[in-house]
Amino acid sequence: MSKENVETKEGINALGAKAAYNLANVTKTKPQYGALTPKWLTKLLEFKGLETGIFRVNKVVEGETPLDVLCSQTKKSDIIPDGYVEYETEPREYRLNSISTIINVNTAIEDVYSAPYDQVQEQLGLAIESLRERQESQLINNDDYGLLKNIADSQRIQTRNGAPTPDDLDELISKVWKEPSFFLAHPRAIAAFERECTKRGVPPVTVNIAGGTFLAWRGIPIIPTDKLLVDGLKNPQSEGGKTNILLIRTGEAKRGVIGLFQAGLKNEHSRGLSVRFRGIDDKGVASYLLSLYCSAAILADDAIAVLEDVEVGEYYDYD
Repeated sequence: MSKENVETKEGINALGAKAAYNLANVTKTKPQYGALTPKWLTKLLEFKGLETGIFRVNKVVEGETPLDVLCSQTKKSDIIPDGYVEYETEPREYRLNSISTIINVNTAIEDVYSAPYDQVQEQLGLAIESLRERQESQLINNDDYGLLKNIADSQRIQTRNGAPTPDDLDELISKVWKEPSFFLAHPRAIAAFERECTKRGVPPVTVNIAGGTFLAWRGIPIIPTDKLLVDGLKNPQSEGGKTNILLIRTGEAKRGVIGLFQAGLKNEHSRGLSVRFRGIDDKGVASYLLSLYCSAAILADDAIAVLEDVEVGEYYDYD
């Protein structure tokens, strides 16, 4: 036995750790993907399945009250007013966008190295999580259907002093006052809001929904996401920076914001996601196509509002 495999302590010979390591079973984790987030937006947003990948939002023409009514004990006339409600003649249509990727796995590697974790399933699992991350980002930032791009001008407000204050969030509530569901903000923006609350002596409470614990303002949960970028970045390195805070009402019955997906996909893995086996090539490499179909629709202008130019770098000395 070589000297490096023997430990001597106070004259006692013992098996060394280096040699013992070769006989030990190593407990392993699944692959840990640091970029994964809880994706609370896709968990809390109400989704609607589509038949053909197209969703038309029919709206009534906005304006003065379109119909007069007879409602008085002292009638000025016995004639019931008549009329009709006008519809938009060119309603907006949303078409699902696809987010796709291909995963390749060497079948020889799969055969030999699939214990204790199946290599194919781990590869597919990480790819699916990556697609879901992109889906949440697109729901917020897509140039066509992204929420930030489709908020009405009347629903956009600016911070009073840069940092997000209780007054600013109250102003958002005044824009989405019909059953607001949740605020959506970058974690840095939430921290900035907490500092403003601490400065004013009005710390926000916490609420538990969907398996998570969140800060709440006026009873409305503040949901974190890194897809609402700070100066265009998920993880800004500078102390300061600007971002946006959203307030959303979700649900088709509430004329709110809804997510869209293709229902009844062939090889459906989960909501709006299909996983297709593409075959094995002559080098023994198995290939899988993953396709995720998604979009979002704002059913009424007052279903969403945004607080713009939110500064996240304001700090205070509480001495």
